[in-house]
Amino acid sequence: MNNKMYLLDLRGEPCPYPVVFSLETLKKLDKGTIVEILADCPQSFISVPEEVLKAGYEMIEAPQKIGPTLRFLVKIPN
Repeated sequence: MNNKMYLLDLRGEPCPYPVVFSLETLKKLDKGTIVEILADCPQSFISVPEEVLKAGYEMIEAPQKIGPTLRFLVKIPN
Protein backbone atom coordinates (compact mmCIF):
# COMPACT_ATOMS: atom_id res chain seq x y z
CA MET A 1 0.00 0.00 0.00
CA ASN A 2 1.27 3.44 -0.88
CA ASN A 3 0.97 5.68 2.14
CA LYS A 4 2.74 8.79 0.94
CA MET A 5 1.41 11.91 2.60
CA TYR A 6 1.66 15.46 1.32
CA LEU A 7 0.68 18.64 3.15
CA LEU A 8 -0.60 21.55 1.10
CA ASP A 9 -1.01 24.58 3.37
CA LEU A 10 -3.00 27.25 1.56
CA ARG A 11 -4.04 29.27 4.60
CA GLY A 12 -3.95 32.97 3.77
CA GLU A 13 -4.70 32.40 0.08
CA PRO A 14 -7.91 34.13 -1.07
CA CYS A 15 -10.45 32.26 -3.19
CA PRO A 16 -10.22 30.91 -5.86
CA TYR A 17 -6.54 30.10 -5.22
CA PRO A 18 -7.10 27.17 -2.82
CA VAL A 19 -9.00 25.34 -5.58
CA VAL A 20 -6.53 26.33 -8.32
CA PHE A 21 -3.42 25.40 -6.30
CA SER A 22 -5.01 22.17 -5.01
CA LEU A 23 -5.79 20.93 -8.52
CA GLU A 24 -2.35 21.94 -9.85
CA THR A 25 -0.62 20.12 -6.99
CA LEU A 26 -2.77 16.98 -7.23
CA LYS A 27 -1.84 16.62 -10.93
CA LYS A 28 1.87 16.53 -10.07
CA LEU A 29 1.82 13.94 -7.28
CA ASP A 30 2.07 10.15 -7.50
CA LYS A 31 -0.98 7.91 -7.60
CA GLY A 32 -1.98 6.70 -4.15
CA THR A 33 -0.71 9.82 -2.42
CA ILE A 34 -2.89 11.22 0.35
CA VAL A 35 -2.96 15.02 0.39
CA GLU A 36 -3.96 17.06 3.41
CA ILE A 37 -5.13 20.47 2.19
CA LEU A 38 -5.47 23.34 4.65
CA ALA A 39 -7.24 26.57 3.72
CA ASP A 40 -9.04 29.40 5.47
CA CYS A 41 -11.08 31.01 2.70
CA PRO A 42 -14.71 30.22 3.71
CA GLN A 43 -15.80 29.50 0.11
CA SER A 44 -13.20 26.71 -0.04
CA PHE A 45 -15.30 24.56 2.29
CA ILE A 46 -17.62 23.84 -0.64
CA SER A 47 -15.47 24.63 -3.69
CA VAL A 48 -12.39 22.50 -2.88
CA PRO A 49 -14.27 19.19 -2.32
CA GLU A 50 -16.57 19.90 -5.27
CA GLU A 51 -13.71 20.56 -7.70
CA VAL A 52 -11.39 17.75 -6.56
CA LEU A 53 -14.24 15.25 -6.93
CA LYS A 54 -15.07 16.62 -10.40
CA ALA A 55 -11.40 16.16 -11.34
CA GLY A 56 -11.53 12.47 -10.34
CA TYR A 57 -9.86 12.53 -6.92
CA GLU A 58 -11.26 10.89 -3.78
CA MET A 59 -12.28 12.68 -0.60
CA ILE A 60 -11.14 10.33 2.18
CA GLU A 61 -13.25 12.04 4.81
CA ALA A 62 -15.74 14.86 5.08
CA PRO A 63 -14.28 18.40 5.08
CA GLN A 64 -13.49 19.65 8.57
CA LYS A 65 -13.63 23.12 10.05
CA ILE A 66 -11.21 23.64 12.93
CA GLY A 67 -11.56 27.26 14.01
CA PRO A 68 -10.77 29.34 10.90
CA THR A 69 -8.89 26.43 9.29
CA LEU A 70 -10.57 24.17 6.75
CA ARG A 71 -9.08 20.70 6.34
CA PHE A 72 -9.55 18.35 3.40
CA LEU A 73 -8.10 14.87 3.02
CA VAL A 74 -7.82 13.85 -0.63
CA LYS A 75 -6.44 10.70 -2.22
CA ILE A 76 -5.05 10.45 -5.72
CA PRO A 77 -6.56 7.22 -7.07
CA ASN A 78 -4.28 4.39 -8.18
